[in-house]
Amino acid sequence: MIRTWDEDWDERKAGKGCPMCSEGRPDETYGNARIFAGRVSDAYLVRGDIGQPGYTIVIWRGGHIADLTELSDPDATTYLREVLKVARALEAHYRPAKLNFEMLGNTVPHLHTHIVPRYVTDDSPGQPAKGLMQPDPHRKPVPDDVFHRDVAGLRVALSR
Repeated sequence: MIRTWDEDWDERKAGKGCPMCSEGRPDETYGNARIFAGRVSDAYLVRGDIGQPGYTIVIWRGGHIADLTELSDPDATTYLREVLKVARALEAHYRPAKLNFEMLGNTVPHLHTHIVPRYVTDDSPGQPAKGLMQPDPHRKPVPDDVFHRDVAGLRVALSR
């Protein structure tokens, strides 16, 4: 069976109905908490049933862009600096064995970066993080009190 891109792919890639554009810059989105509001991006600590402490999504907020290559050099530099700032705060806070960075946009074609802390105890050490970003009934979600403590600590670290 040959798979093809969705029929509306070109329209979505151009920004039609983009959920990341239409939501503005909320403090919370889909239950995830904003930990950083930069010049061109927002970073959200992911909660819920993912269960991977520190999993964060950094979203480009400078208008609809589907791919990093569409940015000017100055905008790309600013975006990547903001991604690095968030990543360094996650590293200092969680002390992971490794950080994975993913810019996909195949489902929602709006520039965003997944930052996935990897731990020596995670479900697939040494393997891609793909399965870690999916709900898994065997993984326990991060408890609310821990999530809120992490949000507060990361907001302080990122405000410096």
